Amino acid sequence: MTLPSPLAKLSGGMRLLLSACLLCPLTLALAGCGQVNGSTQTQYAQLRVIDASTTAGGLDVQVGSSVLAYNIGFGSVVNYTPVLPGTYTISANQAGTKTAISSVRGSLAAPTEYTLLIGTTSGGTQAQLLTDQSQPAPGTQSLIRILDQATLIGAVDIYFIPQGGSLLTTKPVATAVNLNDIRTGVTVPTNTYQIVILPAGTVPVAATATTPATVALYTSAATAFPAGSARTLVLLDTQVTSTPPAQVIIVSDYDSPYVT
Repeated sequence: MTLPSPLAKLSGGMRLLLSACLLCPLTLALAGCGQVNGSTQTQYAQLRVIDASTTAGGLDVQVGSSVLAYNIGFGSVVNYTPVLPGTYTISANQAGTKTAISSVRGSLAAPTEYTLLIGTTSGGTQAQLLTDQSQPAPGTQSLIRILDQATLIGAVDIYFIPQGGSLLTTKPVATAVNLNDIRTGVTVPTNTYQIVILPAGTVPVAATATTPATVALYTSAATAFPAGSARTLVLLDTQVTSTPPAQVIIVSDYDSPYVT
């Protein structure tokens, strides 16, 4: 099938499908929304968007001359959408305009999956094009990528507390993670975990008669990380409230078809 633009011309039904792929803030992204099914999938690159900018406001995301997503906001994830292979200027525009707040030029290859990360730096909003993990993690491991976009919490250590474990007996999987850090290659054994974030260098302690227990910047609900899977963790500021001061969205990059 030959497409006249970088993105498929969308019918009314496909527009509804794309709208359904715009997830509410803090919602876990489900892999596969908007993908091309069958053997033709290998003919396309796949591009998704994570909006982590606290200052950009509503954004339209444009790939070349085609708009991939309209009026997305902080904390939103737009799931993978098929794009013809090629080199594009990818822009984050003020919603309803052609005014680019930030743009990046990059090549999209089939059948590779990519994330456009729209984040906040000291210089303002910045768009980055990241290549995603599209192969299984080794053995019975789960592969983790960490994207720190939390502007208010400083450097942090990140813990994965396994089911039945405790913070006091768990080592951090990543230390001294700073704003705009991208940590790749972190692996954890398949299990169900609570993710805990502490200020960098904090030594966890239990409560005593005179000292309170260590208070985390963030503690997640119990979350399963299956064998062979790949996940991206995005650290964000908390809006409206100050407790907790940070939040995390977990985005699915890959799930092994052989794991049930």
